[in-house]
Amino acid sequence: MKIKKIVKIVLPLAIGAFLVWYSLSDISLKILGTYFKEANYSFILLGLFFGVLSHLSRAYRWKFMLAPLGFKPKFTNSVLAVLVGYLVNLAIPRAGEVSRALVLTNYEEVPFEKGFGTIVAERIADLIMMLLVVLITLFVQFDFIYNLLISNFNPLKISIALAILGIGSYMLTSLVKKAKSGFLLKIKTFVSGLIEGVTSIFKMKNKWAFIFHTVFIWSMYIAMFWATIPAIDGLNVPLGGILIGFIAGGFSIAATNGGVGLYPIAVASALALFDIPAETATAFGWIMWTAQTAMIVVFGGFAFLFLPIFNKNK
Repeated sequence: MKIKKIVKIVLPLAIGAFLVWYSLSDISLKILGTYFKEANYSFILLGLFFGVLSHLSRAYRWKFMLAPLGFKPKFTNSVLAVLVGYLVNLAIPRAGEVSRALVLTNYEEVPFEKGFGTIVAERIADLIMMLLVVLITLFVQFDFIYNLLISNFNPLKISIALAILGIGSYMLTSLVKKAKSGFLLKIKTFVSGLIEGVTSIFKMKNKWAFIFHTVFIWSMYIAMFWATIPAIDGLNVPLGGILIGFIAGGFSIAATNGGVGLYPIAVASALALFDIPAETATAFGWIMWTAQTAMIVVFGGFAFLFLPIFNKNK
């Protein structure tokens, strides 16, 4: 059992280390260091400001999920819990949600299962927002994406693949709806839980405030990406590049420990679609990831140390 736990911790870190090496193979450390040295840190700080606003908004949004359960934690503890969660996620993927719930259990007496349940519901809302950003990007950049697919893939093969995907999805949906046991029943239960979690958002007392903060959080995420671009002199990224780069970076963060190694690769690959030099795109990816990670480490470390001090009377 201990070996499995060690593997779960070490394996993501090992993959991250490999991705760091792979990303740096496209740009020398000397050149990357030059980009960092010559970067305009006023824009980087502006981006981090938007990132801080998103964290504060996330902490404030949490109270709308906890209120119907009869809990009103201090805003400071909610903020510190969110920051600690981000810090833990850097080391162990998805463990941040657990640590975040534990903070409120220890300092606000919120039962762990209830606190964790609200975090899962929040993640569902965040997943919907990510899908919404993807849809907006497809709408804004439809011609670009369409031409990109046509130029790189056979239209007939794409049509066949979409047809197979549609038929497969229909058959799977039908089987899941009729499932009464086994793995398909688990899928049915899981999907039902997701739908229930989503619909519960629209039934809560402060649903519009919750929706506002959800939109605000993701607007700040995109603003953070957008505001950091001018940090590199001469880097001009169109709206489509900003959205596609943001999406690529977002998925990389979800796939690894805070996007370590993978984030610069994903962002650079997205920006390369808009004829941005690989060296510049990679440097921007590293600057963006470093800024985000530094913010999480600094604020998360502070939150971890300040929690017991703020709650010394507990």
